[in-house]
Amino acid sequence: MAFDERLAARIREVLAERPSVVEKKMFGGLTFMVAGHMACGVVGADLMVRVGPDAHEAALQRKHARAMDFTGRSLKGMVYVGADGLKSKKALAGWVGKGVDFAQALPPKKPKKKKS
Repeated sequence: MAFDERLAARIREVLAERPSVVEKKMFGGLTFMVAGHMACGVVGADLMVRVGPDAHEAALQRKHARAMDFTGRSLKGMVYVGADGLKSKKALAGWVGKGVDFAQALPPKKPKKKKS
């Protein structure tokens, strides 16, 4: 699945001054990892945001947001935001910020053991 490169570039711009941001291809799109945790990404033309289980229902109440149902059922704590909800830089930064805030609140990732 292809992803919207223009949206990815806009997200990079929002995240430009944040340390420890890593891009990874996942979910058939591109994800942005903060401190080792997925914060947000691009799947097709949609922004995918990891808001966390506690903020899931509130996020779904916002215009242009819908449940992430990548596997055929809703993934609690993850939402898609359609292009109409991302037209302004402020709107995009707000959603990306929610993902970053959640990722930064998670405990640090343990280093992976090297294979021998």
